[in-house]
Amino acid sequence: MAEETKAPTAHAGASGGESRPERSGGDRPERSGPRGPRPGGGPGGPREGGRKFFRRKKVCKFCVEKIEAVNYKDVRLLAQFVAESGKITPRRLTGVCTPHQRRLSRAIKQARNIALLPFAGRAQ
Repeated sequence: MAEETKAPTAHAGASGGESRPERSGGDRPERSGPRGPRPGGGPGGPREGGRKFFRRKKVCKFCVEKIEAVNYKDVRLLAQFVAESGKITPRRLTGVCTPHQRRLSRAIKQARNIALLPFAGRAQ
């Protein structure tokens, strides 16, 4: 019984059945139990001092304005969905629905091919 409570000795070529000795020291403090409440209130939680941020649900511009076909010649419309670097802005940022995002990306690529839109942003 007394032999089982002793800390195992670490030596090269030890068999896999032995457990590792506990590490002591280090930079991190010991964690015990679940974390406490977040200082900022956490996602959706109450905030002290100030108004609660309200995020408006993004709606598809093409569905709202009832635009059926996305025309590759409409450069002003397409330029709204292209970032300054030249990348197509993703759906989660613009709020465009999936079918319109597909048509939009196809129209942007067509406009790039006939030089209505640049492939890349400004050179720096």
